Amino acid sequence: MSDESPSLSIGIPTYNFAEFLPATFQSILAQDGSDEVELVVLDGASTDETPVIMAEFCAKHPQIRYYRLAAKGGIDRDMAKVMELVTTDYCWLFSSDDLMSDGALRMALNEIKSGYDVYLCKHMECLKDMTPLWEHPILKPDVAGTFELSNPSERIGYFERAVNSEAFFSFMGGLIVKRAAWNRVPLNEEFVGSCWAHAARLFELMTSKLRVKYTGRVFLRRRGENDSFSDRGLVRRYQLQVEGFHKLGDRFFGHDSREARAIRRAILSEFNRWIVLRLKYRAAMMPELEDKQLLDRLVRMGYADFSWQGQITKWLYKWLPLRLCRRYYP
Repeated sequence: MSDESPSLSIGIPTYNFAEFLPATFQSILAQDGSDEVELVVLDGASTDETPVIMAEFCAKHPQIRYYRLAAKGGIDRDMAKVMELVTTDYCWLFSSDDLMSDGALRMALNEIKSGYDVYLCKHMECLKDMTPLWEHPILKPDVAGTFELSNPSERIGYFERAVNSEAFFSFMGGLIVKRAAWNRVPLNEEFVGSCWAHAARLFELMTSKLRVKYTGRVFLRRRGENDSFSDRGLVRRYQLQVEGFHKLGDRFFGHDSREARAIRRAILSEFNRWIVLRLKYRAAMMPELEDKQLLDRLVRMGYADFSWQGQITKWLYKWLPLRLCRRYYP
């Protein structure tokens, strides 16, 4: 690498998150190093006060650039577009309702000096009012490390350490990506609309070269109870997770590969027994919103690999009375 430090942008796709944008910006602009980065905001044709808020911030902070699309394109295209708009060596893809942790920007600027293709960061899971709950795990054991994911043995070791889908790049806000690596492959149209086109791009890079560093440190606070993908019901929200990551594993590694099996296992931490029982109760109480037949299919798919824990989960899902499922519903 040259003696000059690599440059960093914060890329923020947004849609109808006007009420959260000021807090997000303030958490970034208050950081040590905020004058060394650009903030690029891509508005997917929001119908709220986003343009007004952006005009105010752009007038006060010249490092903020704002682009507004004429029509809503969806998160997959918006992430790809914001990566086109930034001008720096690295882009931290950041959610427009989350907050950057104190000191995280300086840590990120120091991290990217080592030149990896992707930096994977932890987050603090919070309530909607940003009351902290827990540090969200990604790998087990939870220690920092570097991985060349084009190397089959390193990749399998990494995949088998995965605690959940964040190890497979599901959470945009936990990713700092080298643009030169990102641009080696195009947007995969097969995954546009799945919410995981960015993960598919990084999976495709594993066939040639993808050097990942897991920082093992919390870089941001994630605002919970604010999932914009849940507006069609929680069952359909879990459909994105289960079907999407099963497809990623099958498409890039083959259904019977160790990688695909590791992905399916990790997804069950997010589609676990207690969530399945909650969804069963919710589908019974809100049939106009939640699709019970779809839930049945997701349970069959998610628990198709044999394990005794999986067999117990399927049995409970089928036979546990609703009045007992209710105890698992918050």
